[in-house]
Amino acid sequence: MSNPFTLRTPSLTGPALDLLPVTPSNSADLSAVGIALYVQRAGAVCLRTVAGGTRTVAMGDHSFLPVGVTRVLAEGTTATGIHALVLS
Repeated sequence: MSNPFTLRTPSLTGPALDLLPVTPSNSADLSAVGIALYVQRAGAVCLRTVAGGTRTVAMGDHSFLPVGVTRVLAEGTTATGIHALVLS
């Protein structure tokens, strides 16, 4: 099977290249900057944006949050099944 992503330059307007499970942490950044988050089970997500802001967002089941994310904080996060969409 051919890989349509082989010659493709990663883009913020195109699909992510991978989906990484997120373990919320107050001290550790994500292994790669997320271009969005996906949440399986509803709750609050406390996150640090690529702009350096800390935000808490209420999210529903099976929802996406299209914002650049460097960290998902454990304190204040109640949502579960969080995944980061990444370009690397």
